[in-house]
Amino acid sequence: MPSKRRLRWALVPLGIAAAVVLAGCTSTELHGYLPGFEDPNAKPATNHTEMVAGLWVNSWIVLLVVGIITWGLMGWAAIAYRRRKGQSGLPVQLRYNMPIEIFYTIVPLILVVGFFAFTARDQAILETQTEDPDVSIVAIGKQWAWDFQYNGDAEDGSDAVWSMGVQAEPAANGDVDQSKLPTLYLPVDKTVKIELQSRDVIHSFWIIDFLYKKDMYIGRDNFWSFTPTREGTYAGKCAELCGEYHSAMLFNVKVVSEGEYEDYLASLRDRDQTGDITDAYDRLTNLPGTGETTTDEERND
Repeated sequence: MPSKRRLRWALVPLGIAAAVVLAGCTSTELHGYLPGFEDPNAKPATNHTEMVAGLWVNSWIVLLVVGIITWGLMGWAAIAYRRRKGQSGLPVQLRYNMPIEIFYTIVPLILVVGFFAFTARDQAILETQTEDPDVSIVAIGKQWAWDFQYNGDAEDGSDAVWSMGVQAEPAANGDVDQSKLPTLYLPVDKTVKIELQSRDVIHSFWIIDFLYKKDMYIGRDNFWSFTPTREGTYAGKCAELCGEYHSAMLFNVKVVSEGEYEDYLASLRDRDQTGDITDAYDRLTNLPGTGETTTDEERND
């Protein structure tokens, strides 16, 4: 039987074995152990997370293939050209080999250009902003918590509602008290555009399961557009070292039905948390890390 036919038949069981192994992988494993894919029957968290996971997994597959080939050639060279018993002196030196030099110049160039092209393509999609979103929100980072303003239709922000947060506080058991974390509400299957602002230093807005984060600067607002596609509660945090209590700059995101979202906005109106949030803003009033609240006299001092 010709060697090519033998090789072809040898690849068949390898392909079947690879298919069986991949079929046994969990959703988390198939998505490169990224967060947000723990439940195999659940939808992706947003309309972009599947794309981000695909770029991550395919990049690692290519890198592993290159690594295996490189390690294999290194091992083969170490064994095939090792010093044998009785040999002395230096082996014959090869000054250059034009085909090999062209190969190891062109292949890395193709890999770099390929990685850049796919990354630029996906980044362009991620950075495309929705001009007419269903929901417009302002997320404001501050040392060391978050404020959220839900914009209405008025240009002056008079019909907006807002919530102000404080940094994470410990619960009785020593864990973070989740009930006191700032919480951002989002309606499921609605286009969202978030304007990202900072009140003081550089922060970074990161919703972990959404697989994307954006920095927040003084004097330069960033924007992020996406569609949440799965209801649930997601953890968020600041991903930029921003001071002493950076680790306490946590928040939660609740993706809920449209009805629940409207009910939440109504509850903010009932508490008179309306208008432009900047008009009502005051510097963080609880002492970082203690959960204690300062008095008006202490703040004035």
